[in-house]
Amino acid sequence: MPPDALKFPPPKSKEAGAPAWVLTFADLMSLLLAFFVLLFSFSEIDKQKFKEMAGSMKDAFGVQRELRATDTPVGNNIIAREFSPSMNPSVAINEVRQTSNKDPMSPRDLMKVDKSFSDDLNKVKQYLEVEILKGQVEVDDDGHKVIVIRIREKGSFPSGSAALAAGFEAVINKIAALAKEIDQGSIVVAGHTDDVPIYTNRYRSNWDLSSARAATVLDKIVSTSGERSSRFHVTGHADTKPIDDNATPEGRARNRRVEVLFLRGAPYVPAG
Repeated sequence: MPPDALKFPPPKSKEAGAPAWVLTFADLMSLLLAFFVLLFSFSEIDKQKFKEMAGSMKDAFGVQRELRATDTPVGNNIIAREFSPSMNPSVAINEVRQTSNKDPMSPRDLMKVDKSFSDDLNKVKQYLEVEILKGQVEVDDDGHKVIVIRIREKGSFPSGSAALAAGFEAVINKIAALAKEIDQGSIVVAGHTDDVPIYTNRYRSNWDLSSARAATVLDKIVSTSGERSSRFHVTGHADTKPIDDNATPEGRARNRRVEVLFLRGAPYVPAG
């Protein structure tokens, strides 16, 4: 056998590069990418459904909900954005509470206010006990804040006049003393008439007469009590606020009056 017959054929040279399957895989990935890009470009987001879904998830996961308030918040502390855990009773809930400078009065404070009002009301009735028995004045109240001294026309003013009758100044002096004793809140003097029209050279209507009578009483109270003028207010209501029936002489007599209102602990706010 010749010597050349024992030699092996020379090995084939290896070509550089990636395996053949990589090319197929790359083509597949490119097609998938193009497919999802097309899907995304064709899709649309329904904003309403997205908001509903987001709201449902917020409630389900215990996120603090917004509560609409009818009044302006009056709190003086800072409320942080915090979240509470589930509503399981065994889990301590982290509650955020708002404090206010206008917290409701405690029962003890309410009792003190009621007692103070009751004491002032009894004081007024004791001061004017004689005048109440004579039928010159009436004492009334609204239950918790306003004391009303109702000066009846009987003996206080002549018919159609705003000048105090002789001898009635002693009653006004007692009311002035009460203004010094009850030194909290504003004092309003209001004049009232019946529904019978009046027209004289001095007073053109019941409005003029009621205002003039209230001003006369107010001037006497201020000058006698020595209280500051800014505490007092005068108003005339004519026949707009009757307390009795104007169809009878007795009712009209009750409606002709001057009222002194003690607004305890509150400033006077004109109507309207």
